[in-house]
Amino acid sequence: MQLTPSMQNFILHWGEMGSKWGVNRSVAQIHALLHIVPDPMTADEICEVLNLARSNVSNGLKELQAQGLVKSSRQLGDRRDHFTSIRDMFDLVDAVIAARREREFAPTLRALDEVMREAELDETPKRIKDRMGETLRVMRMFDDWYMDFSRLPRSVHLAVLKLGAKVARFLPGKSTD
Repeated sequence: MQLTPSMQNFILHWGEMGSKWGVNRSVAQIHALLHIVPDPMTADEICEVLNLARSNVSNGLKELQAQGLVKSSRQLGDRRDHFTSIRDMFDLVDAVIAARREREFAPTLRALDEVMREAELDETPKRIKDRMGETLRVMRMFDDWYMDFSRLPRSVHLAVLKLGAKVARFLPGKSTD
C-alpha cells in the first residue's frame, strides 16, 4: 500500500496527538493507519507501510488491543492475524474516553480518597483539607455524571450531542448578546 500525502499527514498528526495524550507516537500511528484503511492489515503490512520495526508494531498492537481500540481476526488459509480499528466513530470515542478514565481519572480519585483519609488523621490545616475535599467532590461529581451518562443508550448520547450549546439559551443567566 502506498500512502498519499493526505494519508501520511493524517497518520503523522494522529501520532503527534497521541504523544500529547500520553500514548506512544508509533502506537498512535499504527492506530491511525488501521483507522483509515478499509481492509484489515497484518503486522507485516503495518511494518512495511509505516516503516516500523516488527517488535514495535507487535507491542503497539498488543497495547491497542488491550485498550479495546483494535481487534484481530483470522482469514481462511492464512495463519497470520489481521487487525482493524473500531470502525464506528462513536464506539471509538467511547472506548478512548473509557480507557483514559480508567488509566488517569479513576486512579486520581482513589489517590484523593486516600489523601483525604490521611488528612483527617494528621495535622493538615482545615482550609487546606477543605480545598482538597472540594477538589475530590467536584472530580467525583464529573465522574458520577460520566458513569451515569455512559450507561444511557446511544440515541440519548446523540440527542445530547446534537443539542449541544443550544441548551444554554434555556438556562438562567445566559447572556443575550
